[in-house]
Amino acid sequence: MNADLQRAVQWYPGHMVRAMRRIGEYLKMIDVVIEVVDARVPASGRNPLLDTLIGSRKRLIVLNREDLADAAATKVWIQHYADHDLQAIAVNGREQPSVRRAGMTIAKLAQGGRAMSRAIVLGLPNSGKSSIINGLLRRAAARTEDRAGVTRQLQWFRMAGNVELMDTPGILVPKIATPDAQWKLAMAGAVPRERYDPQEIVGHFHRWLIDHRAGRTRVPDLQSFASARGFARRGGELDLHNAAQSYVAAFNDGVFGRITLEEPT
Repeated sequence: MNADLQRAVQWYPGHMVRAMRRIGEYLKMIDVVIEVVDARVPASGRNPLLDTLIGSRKRLIVLNREDLADAAATKVWIQHYADHDLQAIAVNGREQPSVRRAGMTIAKLAQGGRAMSRAIVLGLPNSGKSSIINGLLRRAAARTEDRAGVTRQLQWFRMAGNVELMDTPGILVPKIATPDAQWKLAMAGAVPRERYDPQEIVGHFHRWLIDHRAGRTRVPDLQSFASARGFARRGGELDLHNAAQSYVAAFNDGVFGRITLEEPT
């Protein structure tokens, strides 16, 4: 399914433009790149513009929110990255033991460099970069919220050992290329709620479920969800707009189970 959206989903504010420019400058002093990607959108959840900037530097792809993604699909994606000479690890940024595994891999990548190695954490908005950083530091150093665009400035943090971490604002591409990528990124929370029509996004998501699960899915459509949750206006009419916002939140809370929205192509 690749139907157009009536309201295109795009978001590239000024702070992203400035951050992208500064990241290009800071990468000159970086040894290791940590790219945080939402495990539910392993393709759309990456910024292809970063590939040119990163070049041949050591890189680790951290598939965050693996607890919300389909476990089998995540394994396929990790192998897909490996086939393209990219190292990836799946983590749950909210669990310290899970993030610690990523920290061990980062420490290995940083070995053999200068006395104090420098790593940069990159990713789309709301991919969980700050949660990963807090897990690596084992303290609440980076601000976290369940919405896009919280981190606006570049920040340095010191990891245990000989690694400094730079946190960066989440950066989307100047134009999200396809309607499929647009609704998937909206569904995963990579763009602010005011930048899309939640009813339309939920509609695309549920049609995708029907198409990709052979017509069998226990995930309710918006009408059923609104009725079950009591989203009603005066007179008994369903309040589909507010129900759709709650539906997106439920998806990101894992209410509908572990779902990965993309396969390697």
